[in-house]
Amino acid sequence: MRRKRRKPVSDINVVPYIDVMLVLLIIFMVTAPLMNLGVELDLPQANANPLDTPEDPVIVSVDSAGDLFLTIKGEREPIDIEGLTTKIGAFVRNNPKVPVLVGGDRNVSYGRVYEAMVALQAAGAPRVGLMADPLPQEPRK
Repeated sequence: MRRKRRKPVSDINVVPYIDVMLVLLIIFMVTAPLMNLGVELDLPQANANPLDTPEDPVIVSVDSAGDLFLTIKGEREPIDIEGLTTKIGAFVRNNPKVPVLVGGDRNVSYGRVYEAMVALQAAGAPRVGLMADPLPQEPRK
């Protein structure tokens, strides 16, 4: 009896490439939620209690350059004063109990934060709060 000769396999083995791609996919899926998508603000410090509401607040941020950003339900977008009045007006009519907060960078002009607060008042926001970082706790002896 004669043995049949096997032909050498000439296919490319893609399994290692798939393994590497799956590892990269897992790394990206784990690190994506950790990315900070917020506006970098250097908030002033104050001694106040944190807001305790079940709904996510609407946040209007004013960065150090004076640019406005609106965050609704975790979605942040740059906005101007007119757009802020329009969007907040529509949102507050549908969600009157959701708190509206203004966060101004420590180095921004007070006038720019005031403009944002006036626009929120014109839009019909019933209560507008200011954001601040908590004061550092002194160590107990």
